[in-house]
Amino acid sequence: MADHARTLVVGVSELLRHPGTRRTITVHAPLEDLAITSSRVLQGSEVEARLTLEALSDKALTATGTISADWMGECRRCLATVEGSVESDVKEIFEAHPVESETYPLDGDRIDLEPMVRDAVLLALPLAPLCEAACQGPEPEHHPLGDTGEPAADDRWAPLRELKFD
Repeated sequence: MADHARTLVVGVSELLRHPGTRRTITVHAPLEDLAITSSRVLQGSEVEARLTLEALSDKALTATGTISADWMGECRRCLATVEGSVESDVKEIFEAHPVESETYPLDGDRIDLEPMVRDAVLLALPLAPLCEAACQGPEPEHHPLGDTGEPAADDRWAPLRELKFD
């Protein structure tokens, strides 16, 4: 088991023995491969989760709080590198018999926060980042593909150029 995985596995046995009790935790862990097409979590940076865990019963608890991460991507207009940070509010349920796509698993007296943290960060990453709101995109005079002048004429259309209308 990797070190970051151990950091995101939290023991909750004491909470489950006393429904209604709460515990506040803060965890930091580097998570690999957190990316969407336009942006990604900075390689080697840590994702932070500030959560309050509350036991609902001896088989379920909630995790409420904030997850934050640093990201980078390319401006959708000028393709310059853009960096920033995202913050996502979460309120999730962990239970012994999770409902697929609705709750997360409670594994005996432990919860693994990694799936919840991944989901929250991926949903918070910007889909179309901008370097600044007023970005106009690349300058046409400095087009990355070279000369953007008139394309060469297609010789097949030459007879049409000779037509004269009175």
